[in-house]
Amino acid sequence: MVKRSLQASLTGIQEAKRAFALKGWTQDNLAAEVNLKTRQPIWRFFSGRPVERHTFIEICLVLELNWREIATNPPAEFRELEEYTQPYVLDIDRLVEQVRSQRFDKIQDQCGTLQLLDISRPVAINDIYIDLNILEQIASQQWLEITELQKLDPKEFDRFGLGEIDLNQIPGTQAVETYSKLRVLGKPGVGKTTFLQHLAIQCNQSAFVSNYVPIFITLRNFAQESKITNDFSLLKYIRQEFITSGISDPSVIETLLNAGRVLLLLDGMDEILNQQSNVVLSEIRRFSDKYHKNQLVTTCRTASQRLRLRGFTDVEIAPFTSEQIQAFAQKWFVAFSKTNTQDGQSQSVEFIQKLDLAENWQFRQLVVTPLFLNLACWVFHGQEKFPTKRTDFYKQGLDLLLGKWDEAKGIERDEVYRGFLLPQKLKLLSQIAAATFEDGQYFFEQRIVEQYIGDYIQNLTNVPMDADELQVESEAALKAIEAQHGLLAERARGIFSFSYLAFQEYFTARKIVASHNLQAFEQALSGLVSHITDPHWREIFLLTATMLRSADSLVQLMKQQIDALVAQDPYLQEFLAWASQKSRSIPTQAKDATIRAFYLALSRTPHVAPHFALASSLDQGMFLDAALDDLLLECAIDGSQDFAHVHACGDALSIILGIVLDVGLHKSLQQLSDQFPNSRQSQERFGLWWETNYSTWAEQLKTTVINYRNINHQWEFSLEQQQVLQRYYDANQLLLDCLHSNCEVTPAIRQEIEATLLLPQKELEDREWE
Repeated sequence: MVKRSLQASLTGIQEAKRAFALKGWTQDNLAAEVNLKTRQPIWRFFSGRPVERHTFIEICLVLELNWREIATNPPAEFRELEEYTQPYVLDIDRLVEQVRSQRFDKIQDQCGTLQLLDISRPVAINDIYIDLNILEQIASQQWLEITELQKLDPKEFDRFGLGEIDLNQIPGTQAVETYSKLRVLGKPGVGKTTFLQHLAIQCNQSAFVSNYVPIFITLRNFAQESKITNDFSLLKYIRQEFITSGISDPSVIETLLNAGRVLLLLDGMDEILNQQSNVVLSEIRRFSDKYHKNQLVTTCRTASQRLRLRGFTDVEIAPFTSEQIQAFAQKWFVAFSKTNTQDGQSQSVEFIQKLDLAENWQFRQLVVTPLFLNLACWVFHGQEKFPTKRTDFYKQGLDLLLGKWDEAKGIERDEVYRGFLLPQKLKLLSQIAAATFEDGQYFFEQRIVEQYIGDYIQNLTNVPMDADELQVESEAALKAIEAQHGLLAERARGIFSFSYLAFQEYFTARKIVASHNLQAFEQALSGLVSHITDPHWREIFLLTATMLRSADSLVQLMKQQIDALVAQDPYLQEFLAWASQKSRSIPTQAKDATIRAFYLALSRTPHVAPHFALASSLDQGMFLDAALDDLLLECAIDGSQDFAHVHACGDALSIILGIVLDVGLHKSLQQLSDQFPNSRQSQERFGLWWETNYSTWAEQLKTTVINYRNINHQWEFSLEQQQVLQRYYDANQLLLDCLHSNCEVTPAIRQEIEATLLLPQKELEDREWE
């Protein structure tokens, strides 16, 4: 009979101890890896005492040792050990199949349906989901974007940023297959959560990574429940998830994880409360390192990508293409058509045709995300047309959303909220949004939001209510808001937020615009402008500008605040004065602000700005400056006497001579060109010239360019000044975005702001005096 225990030989013990030392573990660590409750079997193993056969082989597997080489007199073979050789994989496959079968209904219920806005019934994810594309290169804003200030055409500015980014796209599932640890970034409403749900369903139905067990976790739920138990353990959280599916054996999940058979989907890194983010991220890192064989995918808002995860590859969800928009619309109208499939298809065709009309270009920019495309389909479904402004789009959608549900029956304790008129509901939501956004709260405790609701109810009714009664009514109103239209949603136990950040931003802007008197309005605008350097407030500025009947006061306050950012720094003022002086020396039809923007960018990033593609939008003088600046950069590079590199500089100088019109500059450059050794000279003569003349020659070239063209000054900014300039550039860009967002600004104010962009303080004061 085959013995049930094994023990290590003396040489086996030595080999095992060496492997153990390389791991850097304690015996407790090793016991945990082998799923043992105590370390006694580990002690017996290293002492050469008999150890249960299964445990002995598991220890050797974890230490990456051949158990037969470690054991004393190992048996030639026995069938019960087949699970540790090739048939072990088959057992794992059977375990995967068994677990997937037991958790199938849970995953389908958890991830298989979506509840979309005003839709009264959930929709199966497969009926509405469109395959997403992934950008492997993150589209981040760089310093070069200041050059976009040249484009003062209103149609060039939209809420999705400046210009088009030509980046390679791959299907989302391909990205998951390519990278074992993936972090999917994206703006609110681009479909991050739905993408993870789709992956879970596809895996659950054996259509994607069929040999894995899908596990979907909402990180905000994990963080809140872990806070209650004070134990932030993903492993224990998953064990509890398995128990709800009837899998009570704690070793099942460890076996799957150790075998690398789990597709772990972690949703919403950015939705974790600040005080919990560090401990949750640390747990994700620890879990990822320990169970590195598994497939991990997590999602995060692009704005929160500072929350780094070591070993994870960052990708970004790409905006919908025209084909994806068309496919989504067709699925949407078919899924929610009140008649039949043919009518749904016909309405989707009409939707796309009207979306492509010139007057609907704003919506064409907006509906590249599932959130706004779904809202657009819904609004169009009811009215068969699009509103003319984005803010009108928000308002119309929310009016329909709130108004339609006002007609529905409320829950038992929502009498106060159910009696609210639509303007009162909007005002309440605006007050909650503004108060929480001002405090930087995307998530807020239930008691806080109930206090806001209670204060509003008390002020609205003017009927004294005792504290208990007010608490009951406030809680009922909150539950009604959550249950009826979902604008506020419970994200975790006792933790609420707006269902989408876009709604919180819209209501915050609405609160500013709806100020009840002139003094309150001026205070609200001043409060908004104080956030001009905070990127989180960007959308609030854009929405407020388009919602105001006149945005003159807002854009003027923004301009004053922007100019004040650099007003007290003499060196930065000198920098702006140089750019202004240079812009006046260029005889071109371009606006002065455009030219100033070009030279500020040229001086900050000379190795990027002077692209030939840019030359098509410049006059000859600006093109010449770009070429000269590029030449000086090339000459400043240490070519280590590289013959080809330096002669490339000489060739560039020859080309520049062909476009110089100024006689004095041409003569000086020609003299420098004559001093330069020609390409027919030997490398030895060239080396001699380099040693004796090159430094002087390069300095003369630089001096000539400064004297004649007033460029290539060595602006040296401190770190603090660089940060101020970045905020100054970004704020100017925001001002331009507001000016070109269909807001109402009088022509005189608009012209004055555009004419005074990026001017130094002295010139601004001189213009005021004039």
